[in-house]
Amino acid sequence: MAVAVTSDSGKIGIIAGGGQFPLLFIEAARAAGRQVYVVAHRSETDQVVAEAADRSCWVKLGQLGKIISFFREHGVQETVFLGTITKTRIFRDVLPDLKGLTLWNKIDSRQDDAILRAVAAELEREQITVLESTLFLKHLLFPKGVLTRKKPNHGQRRDIEFGWRHARAIGELDIGQCVVVRDCSVMAVEAIEGTDATILRGGALAKEQAVVVKLRKPGQDFRFDLPATGVGTIDTMRQVQAAVLAVEAGQSLLFDRDRMIAAADAAGIIVVGVEERPDGSLDY
Repeated sequence: MAVAVTSDSGKIGIIAGGGQFPLLFIEAARAAGRQVYVVAHRSETDQVVAEAADRSCWVKLGQLGKIISFFREHGVQETVFLGTITKTRIFRDVLPDLKGLTLWNKIDSRQDDAILRAVAAELEREQITVLESTLFLKHLLFPKGVLTRKKPNHGQRRDIEFGWRHARAIGELDIGQCVVVRDCSVMAVEAIEGTDATILRGGALAKEQAVVVKLRKPGQDFRFDLPATGVGTIDTMRQVQAAVLAVEAGQSLLFDRDRMIAAADAAGIIVVGVEERPDGSLDY
């Protein structure tokens, strides 16, 4: 659901994880005339992201009170969640402050969406509105259609449809966003380890010709944790001789499109953006 920009202060906050998304957002926000205030996570966020901001502060995972204090100090009333957090860190690197610990103890489920929704709700109770992560960057949404020179054959289309149903099912359970299949058999299901590890595990079992299907979770909030792919995804697939990457069009992010497609073509990997019609059939 779209969230309208409500502030006229010209300031916007970023709660930043790893990857290039925060830096791309800073550039786009500046072009839109916004001042950018970054909360950077230690061991996750690139130093260049913090340096590119008008102001920044570094936090450890769980320091919610510090985030709120930083935004209050600088009059920031809007923020976005951008970038990746290594999910396994919740078992070893969390150092919550009192605010973070209080919230953590209230969360019944430690799944992605439950945690992020709880943090967003707490921010909004503090009059800090959480906006869509694609604000200023709609052009990064994955397009529909075959992006590479090669197209999926009949068997690969069957695998995409098979994988789509299973990826949708694990998404409904808030387990993950990606499955790896071959010959209508599930090779791997994404959980806390992330997409790249899932591709390596599933691709090793498939031996070759694996089909990777990555979808947005049903009802997923556009404010955070959208599926994302890029050159790194293709590099991982190449290591296990995977054949096809099928991604939900308009519901996920595509970084470095030209480089990604060139890498896929060089590796003979098919990349396709897929839409689900109202009747459940797939269109690409």
